[in-house]
Amino acid sequence: MILDDLEYLTIENQTTEFPKHFHETFCISLIHSGIEQIDFEHQSLFSEAGSISITNPYEIHSNPLFDKTTQLKFDTIYVPNQLMKYILNGKNIKFINRKINSKNANKLFVELKNAIDKQETENIEFNLHQFINTIKSHSQENDKEYSELNLNSFKEVNNYIEKHICEKFSLDELSKIANINKYGFAKKFKASTGMTPINYILMKKVFSSKMLINSNTELTTLAYQYNFTDLAHFSKTFKRFVGISPKNYQQSIIEKL
Repeated sequence: MILDDLEYLTIENQTTEFPKHFHETFCISLIHSGIEQIDFEHQSLFSEAGSISITNPYEIHSNPLFDKTTQLKFDTIYVPNQLMKYILNGKNIKFINRKINSKNANKLFVELKNAIDKQETENIEFNLHQFINTIKSHSQENDKEYSELNLNSFKEVNNYIEKHICEKFSLDELSKIANINKYGFAKKFKASTGMTPINYILMKKVFSSKMLINSNTELTTLAYQYNFTDLAHFSKTFKRFVGISPKNYQQSIIEKL
């Protein structure tokens, strides 16, 4: 089992709204202060301080700011599905209750976060087992495997975007691949994925670049590599989807060394 893919982020003060996006992992957050709002397609979830919120892999959602006058602070742990299945003896699950109020779950969340922070492999595995087995009652078994967004007829478009992720894209270019005019393409793309083509591409660029950041990464070079206008444009876009700037994300990596 590989625990290296288990990651957490701390958001001290969310000041920007997150546009529609998804994570390839389970996204599990413990709210410390303020109220977190998650908008799904047919549901809005409000999680107050002391509660845990969860989104499933590839679940499209956005995060508006519920109250701009109150500081929103939370920790998020990202659990890959394969790791979740390992803990649950091969079961593929989907969380139905995405908001959990449990002091015990909160305690185990903090213990897991601390173990990840200290890179204590044995404690990480033990605490992960404890935490997941505590919250699994809020889920149900899922027959289907989680996979990349189903773009239907736009699968070729998605493959093209991923293959050329560092390049600059245009609607004309993508619509030709889909054999449809650019206005119809934009409309059908959003209907298929829940996101505009531009937001989808920016999100993919951000999460792709995020995987390349380490303690020695030159962020300006990375920004230009992914065809952002400059570091400021990259930083603003990165923060929109991740919640913190690439510089702060890099600093969090350095602090864990």
